[in-house]
Amino acid sequence: MLWIALITTAVGCYLLKYAGMAAPRRLLDNPWLQRFAAAVPLALLAALIAVEALRGDGQALAWDTARMAGLGAALLALVLRAPFLLVIVVAAATTAALRAFGIG
Repeated sequence: MLWIALITTAVGCYLLKYAGMAAPRRLLDNPWLQRFAAAVPLALLAALIAVEALRGDGQALAWDTARMAGLGAALLALVLRAPFLLVIVVAAATTAALRAFGIG
């Protein structure tokens, strides 16, 4: 059963990739589609950050002080126009430092 799911997923990914390469040029030049394609990765990243930053504990959201401080440090690094890799390192280091001190 696992192999069937794996093969089906692989074939689906290949067909999706092929559909993107086989799309007509007039479709790819559509301004609405270009805006949509630029916005989707940002929306997915924001959703991932929200899910990881505010983990649910049953029916309620659990506030993790260290994780929120790391998110704040990442936001500050972004405002200061730091490279993306540095933003991730700053967030991880802030969270790790606070957890090392027993906060969060």
